[in-house]
Amino acid sequence: MTAIQANQVVLPRIAITYCIQCRWMLRAAYFAQELLSTFETAIGEVALIPATGGLFTVELAYVPAPNDDSVDDKNILLDPEVRKVLLWDRKAEGGFPETKVLKQRVRDHIQPGRDLGHSDKHGKKKVKEAGSYIKGEDAVTSETALVRTNADGTPCEDCS
Repeated sequence: MTAIQANQVVLPRIAITYCIQCRWMLRAAYFAQELLSTFETAIGEVALIPATGGLFTVELAYVPAPNDDSVDDKNILLDPEVRKVLLWDRKAEGGFPETKVLKQRVRDHIQPGRDLGHSDKHGKKKVKEAGSYIKGEDAVTSETALVRTNADGTPCEDCS
């Protein structure tokens, strides 16, 4: 059966292509939910596209916001072309994106001035000093942040 497109595409559009053989539909749906929750009406649609062969890509189609160089004297957009950008490719990037990284990449294209709050790379500053991340008065070393403990207090062997 062939898929037929009946309606126009609403921009910006995020297309998440995922491998059905690898069972990555839930991961794709999670990213779709996170992006829709964060950007709400700033995103026109999110599409989940089943594929095979270990694919997991995130592509954005959008019309760039006008800037001083792209608008003429009558406020007419000079270059209203739809742009497509590959935000993530599992094979090229070596894995899946962190949610905050994916949100930052989407934001950089559709709402460049927007602050994403605590998950933003421009948000609260974290100072890295000799393997420690210092936030306020609390310091957590990277080793203690990654080691989980069992109920009896012993380190989890699976996590170390």
